[in-house]
Amino acid sequence: QLDWVYKHSPYYEPTHRIYPVGRLDRDTCGLLLLTNDGDLAQKLSHPSHMVKKIYIATLDKPLIARHLEKIEKGVELEDGVASVDSISYLEPDSKKDVVIEIHIGKNRVVRRIFESLGYEVTKLDRTYYGGLTKKDLPRGRFRYLTEREVIMLKHFTNRKAKQ
Repeated sequence: QLDWVYKHSPYYEPTHRIYPVGRLDRDTCGLLLLTNDGDLAQKLSHPSHMVKKIYIATLDKPLIARHLEKIEKGVELEDGVASVDSISYLEPDSKKDVVIEIHIGKNRVVRRIFESLGYEVTKLDRTYYGGLTKKDLPRGRFRYLTEREVIMLKHFTNRKAKQ
């Protein structure tokens, strides 16, 4: 399917390669960016550029306030401390659904943060990546970025790299 999408892109050139920006494991759904600009893909993926990603995690049991505070301060994992930019309950009444904002790019980091505290992530959905959302885009569908969105991504990564 990806091959079909790529070949039918208005930007298709047979000599260009397509790069995924970041990654989603097989049990995670949500926003996935694809580009033929390898430099942009690397900048959007690298934690030094501070590109924000937002996930909604559904847990197997309610997240207690003490654990929410611990995650806010940073959780020690086997490959170092996993820092989050913010974390909150999606709805005040349901403590099983959590919104977590990160810029780090460690493998399966959101799942591992919760697992380290005894929770299982039953559903994980990336809803935001570097200024883009999946709003109004049904699951399994795609769209091409507008020229304005591409310019915004390039400007965003260049600005962050200089700070």
